[in-house]
Amino acid sequence: MSKKMQSELVAILSDLIALPSPYPPGTSVEICAYTAKRLKKAGYKVEIATHKKGVDNVVARMKGKGAKGKNGGPVIAFNAHVDTVGVGERSNWKSDPYKALVKGGLVYGLGAGNCKGSMAVQIWIAEEIARRGGPASGELIFTFVADEENLGPEGMEYLRDSGKVRPGALILGAQTENNLIVAERGVMWARLTTKGRAAHAGNPAAGDNAILRMMRIVGALSSYYDKALADRVSGAMKSTVNIGMFHGGHNTNVVPSACTVEIDRRLLPNEKVKDAFKELKKVVDGVGEPKSMVGVEFLTGTNGFFAPENGAAVGAFEAAVKAHSRRKVKFLNATGVSDGRYYADDGIEIINFGPGSGAQGHAANESVPIAEMVDAAHIQLDVVKRLLG
Repeated sequence: MSKKMQSELVAILSDLIALPSPYPPGTSVEICAYTAKRLKKAGYKVEIATHKKGVDNVVARMKGKGAKGKNGGPVIAFNAHVDTVGVGERSNWKSDPYKALVKGGLVYGLGAGNCKGSMAVQIWIAEEIARRGGPASGELIFTFVADEENLGPEGMEYLRDSGKVRPGALILGAQTENNLIVAERGVMWARLTTKGRAAHAGNPAAGDNAILRMMRIVGALSSYYDKALADRVSGAMKSTVNIGMFHGGHNTNVVPSACTVEIDRRLLPNEKVKDAFKELKKVVDGVGEPKSMVGVEFLTGTNGFFAPENGAAVGAFEAAVKAHSRRKVKFLNATGVSDGRYYADDGIEIINFGPGSGAQGHAANESVPIAEMVDAAHIQLDVVKRLLG
């Protein structure tokens, strides 16, 4: 392990940890300014892309020497999100969450694992590639975005929809212990509402209980999905449903006149968000409650993706991991969703890769192994060389 390389990676990560970027509030101005300054100095064409004040994103580009016009070679984009969750209970932290602690081969601090460890690696890679003269062909893009922890539209979704970043392969920093996630389920969120008629709890027959109406609907949904989703399985991935929130009533002695439920559906890559919403609505409508007393609202959703294991970028990672780590790369199953979901319908390779364990994310005293950061840097440098020269 190069001591110089190790020292540089730890220094960058220490800087990032010291720049607070939690959600809420979700501001990313300071950490993006730091990143933009470094990459501009390295020779990248840098843009701070902002759709909402206070929510900055960095897009840094470098074209290969042989890249001319639109057909100058592949476009490879790296991505890491700059925002973190909040500190939570400060008493659970054994050290200052905004000051990097280097101990036992690990770097501790808020966001060390998710996702500032990967961000530090990607900044180092960007600078190292520039020091070596840049890519030989194609275009290399580094993106550092906000609004990921909020599942919001002001980060990677904005970069995609505005056309600022449209790569042929997207490599996202993630806690995979330097393995690969190339498939991800889609997600669909929906809100159900029921109405009723308030009355005194001493005479419930005089009212119309909105919670009981919702319970009938939820019962029907549970019965339906228990059967319908049983066979929707692809490898380790399963199609699932979860009742995440259930709110109703305002006082114990009043028959509730309103109830709200929010639902999370995780979809296999071959399932589509629009079809999942139609399926949900069909079941709700089939319960037979008065239509004027029931609402079904689509909140948000993105389709899943699956990068073929014989793709150029996936193949480059497999070869690079074998060359530098003397092992065969593992393909992991994703529990959550990444910012890659915004490119799910673009027909590109989407890969999650990076140092650290997913168990560390969103936890007090989170950390990332320095050795894994170094390996991640070596591996991804090799990937760029294989893809762009």
